[in-house]
Amino acid sequence: MERTLFDADHDAFRATVATYLDREMVPHAERWAEAGIVDRGAVEAAGRSGLLCTAAPEEFGGGGEPDFRFNVVLNEECQRRGLNGPGMVFTLHNDVVLPYFLKFADAEQQARWLPGMCTGEKISAVAMTEPGAGSDLAGIQAVAVRDGDHYVVNGSKTFITNGINADLVVTVVKTDPSARHAGIGLLVLERGMPGFERGRNLKKVGLHAQDTAELSFDDVRVPVANRLGEEGAGFGYLMSCLAQERLSIAVSGVSAARAAFDWTLEHVRHREMFGTTLSAFQNTKFVLAEMATEIDVAQSFVDRCILEHVAGRLDAASAAKAKWWCTELQKSVVDRCVQLFGGYGYMLEYPIGRAYADARITTIFGGATEVMKEIIARSLLSTSA
Repeated sequence: MERTLFDADHDAFRATVATYLDREMVPHAERWAEAGIVDRGAVEAAGRSGLLCTAAPEEFGGGGEPDFRFNVVLNEECQRRGLNGPGMVFTLHNDVVLPYFLKFADAEQQARWLPGMCTGEKISAVAMTEPGAGSDLAGIQAVAVRDGDHYVVNGSKTFITNGINADLVVTVVKTDPSARHAGIGLLVLERGMPGFERGRNLKKVGLHAQDTAELSFDDVRVPVANRLGEEGAGFGYLMSCLAQERLSIAVSGVSAARAAFDWTLEHVRHREMFGTTLSAFQNTKFVLAEMATEIDVAQSFVDRCILEHVAGRLDAASAAKAKWWCTELQKSVVDRCVQLFGGYGYMLEYPIGRAYADARITTIFGGATEVMKEIIARSLLSTSA
C-alpha cells in the first residue's frame, strides 16, 4: 500500500538525505565501525546539508520545521543503507536531545547552544543511565549540590550514546537526594568542564560505529545558568520527551526490518540451491510472506503514531506499543533473514550480519520491552471500569 504521510517537501528532503549519506557516510562506515566512533567532520557536513535540528528555529540555524516527519525520513534512509550505528548520532541529536533544548531551555540558553547544535559543531547526548540505575530513574545516585551560582556535581553514568563525541550532555542528577522523583534535575554539562571525565569507549556486541561511553563527575562546578527548567522538575521533563524518543526507536526498528527483508528478497532470488533458486522453495515463500505482512502491519501503526505525534496527540501508551512491537519485530525479522542467507548471513562483511548484531539492543534501550508492557497495562487499568 502507498504511504500517504509524506508530501513534496519531505520527498525533496529525502533526496538531500540520500545524497549526503551516499557521499559522506556509506564510504566510511566500515572504518568507523573499526574505530568505534563517527568522525566529527561527518556530523558537521550533515549540518551544512541541513539535516540537523530541523525542528529548531531558523534564527539559530535550524530548519524551522517542527515536523517529526523530517526526522522519520532521515531515520529511514539511514536504515535503508544499513547505517544503524553511524545513524544513531543523528537520531540521538535530533530526536532525543533537541526536544529538551526546545521545550525547557530559556532564551539565553537557546541562543548559546542551538547554533552549534544546528551546525554540528556541538554534538549532544543525554546521560540518564548509571551503573546501578537504568529504567528506574528515581534510583540515580549522581548528585548536584547548590553552591551559590553553581552546582557541584559528583557521580557517574554509563552506556551513554555519543558519550565520547558529545560537547553538550543533558545530565540527570539528584538535586535533593532525600527525594525520589521530586528531587531530579537536568543540568547541561559541557566539554572541558574541570572534573568532567570520559572513561572507556565501550566495546559492544553491535552498533560498532556508535561511541558509547562511561562518564564521571568529580566536583564538577556547573553554573546554575546551565540548568534546564526548574530545580526538581526534571522527572516530568524526562517523561514529556520519552514518547518521541520511543517513536523514533520504533521508526528505526520497522525501517531496519524492511531493509533486512529487502536484502534477503534480493538474495533468495539469485541464490542457487539443488538446481533452482532459494526463492523457489515453499518454505522460503512462506517466510517471506510472513515477514512482508508483519512489516506492513507494523508500518501502518507506526505511520498512524507519526501523524498523531505531528498533531500533538501521541500518548505514552501508544508510543510504548510502537516501541516494543517494532523492536521485537526487528529482532525476529533479522533473525529469519540471517537463516535465509545461510552462512553468509553470519559474516560481518554482509549488511545482514551487522544488522543481526545491531538489532539485539533495541528491545533494551529507550525502555525495555517489559517496561513498555507495564506502561501499556497501567494505561488500560487506569481507564477500566
